[in-house]
Amino acid sequence: MMRSILLLIAGLGLVESMVLHRFSHDAFHKLAPLSILRAPCAKMKQRSEEGPETIVDLSLLPGDPSLVLNTNVMLGDAKVNFMKGASAVIASSLKKPEAYVAVAVSDGVSMLFGGSDAPCAVGCVYSLGSINQANNGALTAALSDLLADFGIPSNRIYLNFFDIERANCGWSGRTFAG
Repeated sequence: MMRSILLLIAGLGLVESMVLHRFSHDAFHKLAPLSILRAPCAKMKQRSEEGPETIVDLSLLPGDPSLVLNTNVMLGDAKVNFMKGASAVIASSLKKPEAYVAVAVSDGVSMLFGGSDAPCAVGCVYSLGSINQANNGALTAALSDLLADFGIPSNRIYLNFFDIERANCGWSGRTFAG
């Protein structure tokens, strides 16, 4: 399924031109709100099967919020539901479309926290922007609530937050910087 979307290509804070381009549904899912556009932008040429080469500005995409979580607790049949819940709270807390959220959970991992093998979790959250005290606090609280259902107390959870530069995040065979 193809969608036609209008992208604003910005440069030096001024709108220079508009480009009409077709994106495949499974490649982009949703276009980010235009309020997140920033300049200057890295531009990239992309060839479409249905038309001529066009300019795609990858820096206009919302980016990659992702969670990599390890826990010594076996999540069992509830693992997928936990991951779906984590995906939703990441999108909500970081104000990003859930279509771009990635969640990886390793359960039953050999871990110690404070010298004890009692239930615990350690995770890393990566995002292109949206990493700040308010969002980090909201996401920590929400993920702690989800993990409490598995007997993991909030004082045995570490979450580390990383604000990733667009040049340091790859997707679809290139980086978000272009």
